[in-house]
Amino acid sequence: MKEKILFQLCLGILVPLALFSCTQKDSNSNTAKGDKPRVVATSTIIADLAQEVAGDEIQLSGILKPGTDPHVYEPVPADSRVLEEADLILYNGYNLEPGLIKLMNASGGKVQKLAVGEAVKSLQLDKGKNEIVPDPHVWGSAENAIAMTNVIRDALIKQSPEDREKFTQKASQLTNELKQLHSWINQQIQTIPTDKRKLVTTHDAFQYYGRAYGIAIAGTLIGISTEEQPSAQTVQRLVESIKKIGVSAIFAETTINPALIKTVAQEAGVKLAPNQLYSDSIGAKGSPGDSYIKMMEANTRTIVEALGGKYTPFQLKK
Repeated sequence: MKEKILFQLCLGILVPLALFSCTQKDSNSNTAKGDKPRVVATSTIIADLAQEVAGDEIQLSGILKPGTDPHVYEPVPADSRVLEEADLILYNGYNLEPGLIKLMNASGGKVQKLAVGEAVKSLQLDKGKNEIVPDPHVWGSAENAIAMTNVIRDALIKQSPEDREKFTQKASQLTNELKQLHSWINQQIQTIPTDKRKLVTTHDAFQYYGRAYGIAIAGTLIGISTEEQPSAQTVQRLVESIKKIGVSAIFAETTINPALIKTVAQEAGVKLAPNQLYSDSIGAKGSPGDSYIKMMEANTRTIVEALGGKYTPFQLKK
């Protein structure tokens, strides 16, 4: 009888403890599940690549919205709060987003910061007056986007080692898609008659694209930063240059007011391409360029069709 009573007492103690332990385990599991790394991306392009690699394993905040020009963006107080609360900040670097870089460096804390674009060796461009600066528009080549994908993957693994396999798998899948994109763009540009492979745009954002895919950057209204204000003499020089080289079309960009480049087209007597190029930002949701890959496809179609090539839609092979 004593043994039976002792057994019941022990059972009465152990069962509640076991239930409590299970409850605690479930509670801790939910907390851990909800405690995802807080990642902030400055540009829409980097935010898109990061989302592709991370999936749902991070809390991703993008500061710049589609269509926003990173060169001239002026941070707001909310940006400071987002940066201060981040575990990881992904930014382009090479001074693409000067206002945000300044704010980021002033935010303090132990946040990890990664200049994603600086994974690529930059082209060096002459701004005039013996001032050589790095060109920040590294994403213009899909091969460069692969390098950016790899450093994003590594930074995410550092933040969340338990998700290494997921990040690695998603980065590998994205890399495969970018390799296909790179090959497709090359094929599309080759359909443009050789003497027509000349690109004139609003600002100097397509050097990497031109070098990667064999199309000459024949002229730009302004340099690598949209902060520059072209003078009447600059506009006239570009008009004369366009007449001399004989391009069949020139291109406006989604992040820049097209008024001046329209004037250039009219004065030079050339066609302004009907669709604008995505230069420093992906497009708004639902637009033809609302992801990095779709942006590159849309730009290539716009260039190929305006310059007399034959466009074939991009189709991913699994």
